[in-house]
Amino acid sequence: MPIFVIEDENTFPPVHLAEPDGLLAIGGDLSPQRLLDAYKKGIFPWYEGEYILWWSPDPRCILYPTELKISHSMKQMLRKQVLRFSVDEAFEKVIHECRTTKRKDQHGTWITTTVEKAYNKMHQLGYAHSAEAWKGDELVGGLYGIRIGKVFFGESMFSKISNASKFAFINLVQQLKEDGVELIDCQVYTPHLESMGAKMISREEFIKTLNTMLDP
Repeated sequence: MPIFVIEDENTFPPVHLAEPDGLLAIGGDLSPQRLLDAYKKGIFPWYEGEYILWWSPDPRCILYPTELKISHSMKQMLRKQVLRFSVDEAFEKVIHECRTTKRKDQHGTWITTTVEKAYNKMHQLGYAHSAEAWKGDELVGGLYGIRIGKVFFGESMFSKISNASKFAFINLVQQLKEDGVELIDCQVYTPHLESMGAKMISREEFIKTLNTMLDP
């Protein structure tokens, strides 16, 4: 199938026209309007070089908050209160750490300066949120994503000490559940996410579920 080019006024093509790897389109911008349009249609951005690539993979990795799994070791960590959890206390710091923290077996990051600015804007508009793990006054882990309606779209996470991002994620999922969120989009499978209850569903099922949980 062809890769669609997004120009200034273009909308996204139907997601079923994506490549087998999920690549749907290239180009466009990261304006709040376009990002919201993308997420509502089950599409997310990912940079490769200077180009914005838009993806809608099939299958999709998701987590229902009611199916969150917490390992014995993490339950112990939560009980001991070694770290402190917060939400939206340090969004700009979290996304910057997600951009700059080095990860094992990963070279570089998709989070460019443009991405960082775009999601900071989304945070100012009330759509992007962060979860933080603190050890004393030091930010040691966290993640960020977009919330629309009853859905939280996870974007990236980082850890400076063992299990810090997992600590932030577990606490966030529990809080989102209390706040009425029913679906967490994890985008792409990792064993780390699977260990906490994430699973793969078809893109068709994901889109149908998504459509029932967004704001009218």
